[in-house]
Amino acid sequence: MKAYDSVQASRAKGRPTALTYIANLIDGFVELHGDRRFGDDPAVVAGLGWLAGMPVTVIGIEKGSDTPDKVRRNFGSANPEGYRKALRQMKLAEKFRRPVLCLVDTSGAFCGIGAEERGQGQAIAENMYELMTLKTPVLSVVIGEGGSGGALALAVADEVWMLQDAYYSVISPEGAASILWKDAKRAKEAAESLRLTAKDLFEFGVIERIVDPADVKQKGMPSLKAALFEALSRYSALSDGELLEGRYAKFRKIGGTEA
Repeated sequence: MKAYDSVQASRAKGRPTALTYIANLIDGFVELHGDRRFGDDPAVVAGLGWLAGMPVTVIGIEKGSDTPDKVRRNFGSANPEGYRKALRQMKLAEKFRRPVLCLVDTSGAFCGIGAEERGQGQAIAENMYELMTLKTPVLSVVIGEGGSGGALALAVADEVWMLQDAYYSVISPEGAASILWKDAKRAKEAAESLRLTAKDLFEFGVIERIVDPADVKQKGMPSLKAALFEALSRYSALSDGELLEGRYAKFRKIGGTEA
């Protein structure tokens, strides 16, 4: 699959959203709302449940299922209160050392005036800062679009996985083409240059696992559920020091820098 084909697949109509994954992977999910500062952002779904009997905190960026729902959820472009809601649940998970599962699917954080007035950049930076030292296992899965800081705010994790037909990039191909060549029609060319596919990012060490889309199509997603349970169980067995040291080393080695 070529780079831009992955981008188009990640945006395809009818693609499973975060709530679809939660319905298949998580038993007894209870959604929790609000950031305790401003309000509740429907673009971010956060709550508690059980993954194969393991208590987990789940945080997902939700694009919506139909047009009214997509509008209500701002097409998965979260506001600061969405990221602060996520951080509140992460800190609660840390208190009980409950593993955190993040499901990433966004073209990017919302860049409206209100979002900027309420500290969009700071909210994203705080999440990245806090995730790096969060004393509980964190695993993030890019299930569709992984756009810029909006994705990174939920992807500073012990492991980052990606669907084979997803993308993860500092900027969208259209945005890159518009900046570099003043021509969004060169998006395909930009996509190849950005090296945003799961295969590219696995080779670079940015992600640890490529998820086969066929595993997602199975009812209950048994293969993915088993893999997630194994990984989170493995990280749960580590001490706080081992967990944080490994997370730090993961990001230090990206780009060829040794830990």
